[in-house]
Amino acid sequence: MPLTFRKSFRILPGVRLNINRRSWSFTTGGRHGPRRTHSSTGRRTTSMDLPGPFGWRKTTQSGRPRRNRRSWLGR
Repeated sequence: MPLTFRKSFRILPGVRLNINRRSWSFTTGGRHGPRRTHSSTGRRTTSMDLPGPFGWRKTTQSGRPRRNRRSWLGR
């Protein structure tokens, strides 16, 4: 089982700073409306909880391209 690290800090009401092992992001918005997340890797996500077991999410990747994890193997 791999070890993971994730921590979230509330900066202001409706604004959170999220930190994990590889990147950081900040989220704006509340529980009862749309939320927007901007990541240090360039990923932007808009999400919203809908009534019942439903949710909606749209993710876009922009900025720098994703790094290939196997590139350090010399292949």
